[in-house]
Amino acid sequence: MPDDISVRAAARIDVETLVRFNQRLAEETEDKTLDAETVRGGVEAVFDKPTRGFYLVAERGGCVVGSLMVISEWSDWRNGAFWWLQSVYVRPADRRKGVYQALHRAVRRRARDDEDVCGIRLYVERGNEGAQKTYKALGMTEAPYRLYGEML
Repeated sequence: MPDDISVRAAARIDVETLVRFNQRLAEETEDKTLDAETVRGGVEAVFDKPTRGFYLVAERGGCVVGSLMVISEWSDWRNGAFWWLQSVYVRPADRRKGVYQALHRAVRRRARDDEDVCGIRLYVERGNEGAQKTYKALGMTEAPYRLYGEML
């Protein structure tokens, strides 16, 4: 991990940055425009009810340059929780400079310190080969599942 990147738990002071990052992520990956108030409510809901998950932010020179959210999914098969990484975003100017690597390693350390956590997972767009390469380089492997969903 580059020495100039630090990772910390996000705080309420980071809400506006997290909202902007989530909006940019949706634009870049899905060509979607997200309503700022809706996203702000979603981000604040994590701080209001920590059982929903938590955010980590990466800083360089006192500026937040990347972030991600962790949510937990219980596995009865493993008697443990998978931590799902979501809303992963690194500012374009800071990509390929170790920011995600620093975030991932911080998640891994926290997960190993939590006896309930049995693994880390995430999903990635099929066409996002750069991200896939990064995840593989950090030791993640492609799961044998397809993702299905239904919006309510």
